[in-house]
Amino acid sequence: MNFLRGVMGGPSAGPQPSGADTIQKLCDRVASSTLLDDRRDAVRALKSLSKKYRLEVGIQAMEHLIHVLQTDRSDSEIIGYALDTLYNVISNDLEEEEQEENSAKQVDDLGSQFTEIFIKQQENVTLLLTLVEEFDFHVRWPGVKLLTSLLKQQGPQVQQIILVSPMGVSRLMDLLADSREVIRNDGVLLLQQLTKSNAAIQKIVAFENAFERLLDIITEEGNSDGGIVVEDCLLLLQNLLKNNNSNQNFFKEGSYIQRMKPWFEVGDDNCGWSAQKVTNLHLMLQLVRVLVSPTNPPGATSSCQKAMFHCGLLQQLCTILMATGVPADILTETINTVSEVIRGCQTNQDYFASVNAPSNPPRPAIVVLLMSMVNERQPFVLRCAVLYCFQCFLYKNQKGQGEIVSTLLPSTIDGNSVSAGQLLCGGLFSTDSLSNWCAAVALAHALQENATLKEQLLRVQLATSIGNPPVSLLQQCTNILSQGSKVQTRVGLLMLLCTWLSNCSIAVTHFLHNPANVPFLTGQIAENLGEEEQLVQGLCALLLGISIYYNDNSLENYRKEKLKQLIEKRIGRENFIEKLGFISKHELYSRAAQKPQPSFSSPDHMMFDHEFTKLVKELEGVISKAIYKSSEEDKKEEEVKKTLEQHDNIVTHYKKVIREQDQELEELKQRINTLTSQNEQLQATVTQQVSQIQQHKDQYNLLKVQLGKDNQHHNSHGDTLQMNGIQTEEVSKLKEELEEWKNKHELLQGQLREKDSVIEKLSSSQLEMGATEQASQISKFGGLEHSNELQKELEMLRSQIQLQSAEISKLQMENQKLQVMNATADPVLRDSGAAAATSSELEGRLEQEIKELKSEVKALSEEKESLKQQLDSSSSTVAILQDEKSKLQREVAESKKEQDDLLVLLADQDQKISALKIKLKDLGVPVEDEDDTESGDQGDEDEDGDEEEQDENAAVCYHEN
Repeated sequence: MNFLRGVMGGPSAGPQPSGADTIQKLCDRVASSTLLDDRRDAVRALKSLSKKYRLEVGIQAMEHLIHVLQTDRSDSEIIGYALDTLYNVISNDLEEEEQEENSAKQVDDLGSQFTEIFIKQQENVTLLLTLVEEFDFHVRWPGVKLLTSLLKQQGPQVQQIILVSPMGVSRLMDLLADSREVIRNDGVLLLQQLTKSNAAIQKIVAFENAFERLLDIITEEGNSDGGIVVEDCLLLLQNLLKNNNSNQNFFKEGSYIQRMKPWFEVGDDNCGWSAQKVTNLHLMLQLVRVLVSPTNPPGATSSCQKAMFHCGLLQQLCTILMATGVPADILTETINTVSEVIRGCQTNQDYFASVNAPSNPPRPAIVVLLMSMVNERQPFVLRCAVLYCFQCFLYKNQKGQGEIVSTLLPSTIDGNSVSAGQLLCGGLFSTDSLSNWCAAVALAHALQENATLKEQLLRVQLATSIGNPPVSLLQQCTNILSQGSKVQTRVGLLMLLCTWLSNCSIAVTHFLHNPANVPFLTGQIAENLGEEEQLVQGLCALLLGISIYYNDNSLENYRKEKLKQLIEKRIGRENFIEKLGFISKHELYSRAAQKPQPSFSSPDHMMFDHEFTKLVKELEGVISKAIYKSSEEDKKEEEVKKTLEQHDNIVTHYKKVIREQDQELEELKQRINTLTSQNEQLQATVTQQVSQIQQHKDQYNLLKVQLGKDNQHHNSHGDTLQMNGIQTEEVSKLKEELEEWKNKHELLQGQLREKDSVIEKLSSSQLEMGATEQASQISKFGGLEHSNELQKELEMLRSQIQLQSAEISKLQMENQKLQVMNATADPVLRDSGAAAATSSELEGRLEQEIKELKSEVKALSEEKESLKQQLDSSSSTVAILQDEKSKLQREVAESKKEQDDLLVLLADQDQKISALKIKLKDLGVPVEDEDDTESGDQGDEDEDGDEEEQDENAAVCYHEN
């Protein structure tokens, strides 16, 4: 500790050691000390000296610090000190006061050299990646900063090491999920450096869910209102998407474009925008442009454009475009962004044409933008942005081109409002050369690759001054050319004329019809002018060459051959070709040919349009060949052209026929589709009706089955009723069975009456012979015993007769009940017959309704309800019949049982009576065998009297005995 105190500036008696000596001693301490505390203090001291003595610490201590990182992994504090020291040595982000202007380059070289030393051993970078995985703040944060510094110094080499390291990129992606904002934000900066110009790493980062995490961070930070973290995330997104078609497609397929819409939700109060918000919104607009850049593959750009329209992003951008209080640079970038979102996309272009500015009266957004373009008081970059927007609106948009040109035609001019065509003409002939150039280029884009509009534009007439006749727009352009205006104005007009006359023979004829045009062009080309005028000479040569190449020889004085002879005499072919080559050799031509967006450092450099450079490239070669062709070759070429024209006419005719047939086919297809849809609807309706019919049939059959099952339970009563097809056979059987039982009952009653009469006769004869029996029985002892036995049998017979009479009375009561029930059964049978009739009628109605269901769907539902009601009534009827059936079954069973018992009793009685008759005969008592005994119905009183007499006689006999 005393050693460190001396190093850190404590009091010392001897001379102070130099910085290099101190660093050397500290390095020895780190290398040789066995105590962790001593090594930690030494590394801390090196950290404090690393900023001031960066070179010395880097040279002497780097190896020892790397060794500490390898061996002292268990102590996070010493690891943190070592990483901070290495960061101070390698990083060039020194404080301003410590930097000297003349040593800035030296400092950069120093950081790069130390980085090269560190990454020379790839294991060092792998070790650093491992340390970055540590959760300890004192290890992870300095590790992230050190790795970021390494990427800044030697980006490609470090990227390659991380790329080949196992899970190297994935480890760094975990930084975005760290809950500590400092580490997360520095992780974003690290990934910025990691993804620069390396498509492989960009793809890995994108597929590690980077888009989702970055968009979440932007949302959490407040979108455009967020701080510098939002800016860093947007820069990282640009790195991932720019010039990377795979990531762009992944971004679109992941529906991340929809999440960009809230970025541009700007409130009504647009005053007081902070610088950070302007920066954030500027980067957000650039990110949208990255997805729809014209340099991307057309298919990818088109799909992103459609997605931006469907999610409402284009509408949101147009809202910013028409809002008030938006800063100028944001408005300019918004115009450029809208331009590329609508470029070449018909749906987006149509929507943009329908956007109106919030003015009174409302004006189309295109008109408002053109007003800014031709206003010389507007900023230069804003005017360039409006021109680019107009060009993108007309790109591959014949409908939009026709609408712009129609505003110039006499029949469509509206004097009460300003149109796009009027603004273009006003800018074309204003005193501002930049307005002339912009209006000329804009009008040229309205004619691009559209021969019909080129012919229609020839009808435009302009009133130059009061009292003078109107002149054509073509004539006015050539008049301004001949007046010797500024170079920028003449270049713009010449580009407009070249675009107008190319591939349009009628326009060439109109141009040549003015006798002053050809002499003006030849005079301009033949003169030897300065460098500024060479560009004009080249464009004049191009215009004259177009007049030759697309000449249909309709004007005798300006046939192709005569114009070529004129060039030979006045200019010379070689000179003409040389002047024509001035265009493509110009520096501004090369700049304009690079990309569609007009980007110029100053208004003076605004000379060429991107689309015009394509036209020059296309025509320069053919015009050169046309100048050197002879008259015979021209004739042959004319013949070929005529043949080609005839062929083209035929092709055009057939194209027209095919187009008409295509239209007819489309109409027929539409009709077929309509009929198909109608057929499908009808089939669906029929299917639904058939299913409903089948459902009702199933319900009907189920009802029949249920009623059939219920009627099967009525078979024991003999009364089976069935709704919707009721059968009365079982009812008649039950009635016959009842009649049969009644007859049997009457027969048994008759037999019972016969037996009663026999018993009465027996009892009376027994009374008459009572006296004689007593004498004989007294005299004879053996006969007495026999008489006692006979008396007992008689008593038993009486008791049995009494039981039998009780059974007979009970049977008579049951018979009365059966008669009553039989009387009640007749109405039931009549009701069942009526129900059967009703059921048959219902069945007929059902069959008729089933036939009509296919045409009457509504009646089906009503019939269904009626069927349900009838089903309920049938169910109630079935329930009633089931109750009646169960009662009848019980009564029949009881009557059967009673009658069986009665038959048994009667049989026993017959046997006993016959036995008594035999015994009486044996005793000598005369017994009458009367088979036909008179049977009559006697009342209950007579029967009771007879029973009393029998009882008395029996008692007397018993007493005598």
